[in-house]
Amino acid sequence: MTVILLRHGRSTANTSGVLAGRSAAVGLDDHGRAQSVALIERLGDLQKPVAVVRSPLLRCEQTVAPLVDHFDCPEIIDERLVEVDYGQWTGRPIKELLSEPLWRVVQQQPSAAIFPDGEGLAQVQSRTVAAVRELDARFSGEDGSGIWIACTHGDVIKAILADAMGMHLDSFQRIVVEPASASVVRYSLARPYVHAVNCTSTLPSVPAQPKQSEKTEKSEGSPGHAHADDAVVGGSAGT
Repeated sequence: MTVILLRHGRSTANTSGVLAGRSAAVGLDDHGRAQSVALIERLGDLQKPVAVVRSPLLRCEQTVAPLVDHFDCPEIIDERLVEVDYGQWTGRPIKELLSEPLWRVVQQQPSAAIFPDGEGLAQVQSRTVAAVRELDARFSGEDGSGIWIACTHGDVIKAILADAMGMHLDSFQRIVVEPASASVVRYSLARPYVHAVNCTSTLPSVPAQPKQSEKTEKSEGSPGHAHADDAVVGGSAGT
């Protein structure tokens, strides 16, 4: 199954330099609302998603509203995709947080970072990766050939992508995930395949998961036949 990891559009907290965290009232600013509408053009040519699953926070609700109307598909709220619980850091200006000793830990060893009265980034990765993999298995159906959209938050998406890339969480700050960006991961029996990261324009063609019957047929041949989930040595030939 293939998931499009969609970060919410630009929020009022993004432009004011405040760490929004789980603040319920933080919504999109004017530019963020325009980004949400633009998603129809950027993603509208995709096959109809099985579902749009989102964080319960307002900025994600506002981001996916045009897509849900366009595709007329189920919208599901999943608490496991909620923003990081930044605890006492929530609502504070970023410029103030720069002087906190924990800031350097978040930058250099995020797996050890636990926010005061909040959660640790390792916990975030554990809950969100488990959620995405469980949802992916749920929506794969009999042949696993569809796609679904998960709308969530920047650090959440970075943690999921780090797992899909086989990276240690301590390297996840190398990944950039901008507001309203889309990243694409296809989960297979062999491994996750990362097809796009931080795409802020029209999304390239989303890969189709080989249907179950095709995977079985291709994997049951002579020893010289490649399995449908094998990576192509030398690189893919494209579509």
